[in-house]
Amino acid sequence: RIMPEIPGCQTTYELVKEGSGATVGKGATVTVHATGVVKQTGKKFWSTKDPGQQPFTYQAGVGKVITGWDQGCLGMKIGEVRKLDIPAKEGYGDGGFPAWGIPPGGGLLFEIEVLSIQ
Repeated sequence: RIMPEIPGCQTTYELVKEGSGATVGKGATVTVHATGVVKQTGKKFWSTKDPGQQPFTYQAGVGKVITGWDQGCLGMKIGEVRKLDIPAKEGYGDGGFPAWGIPPGGGLLFEIEVLSIQ
């Protein structure tokens, strides 16, 4: 079930699996598994679970990743899995990301699993 919009964002999420313990807060260093799909085409453009890939680490809530991801992961707990539905304006915008097959104005679907929080 899609949850209400995240405050101040148009990104929505679905809770796939509950987590526990620490939560993702602004400024935390977070390591995740992530799989991204273009909403319009269903085409996967990136996954940390693919051969040769590793979990992704970023600093949360400070604009180091696209807005929908940044805001959509706040409050997640270790082991939690969310599916984010990110509109283009909170993803790669009107320009898209052609190198990854993300069209101009393309919406994104990300499945995110929190592995660690520091």
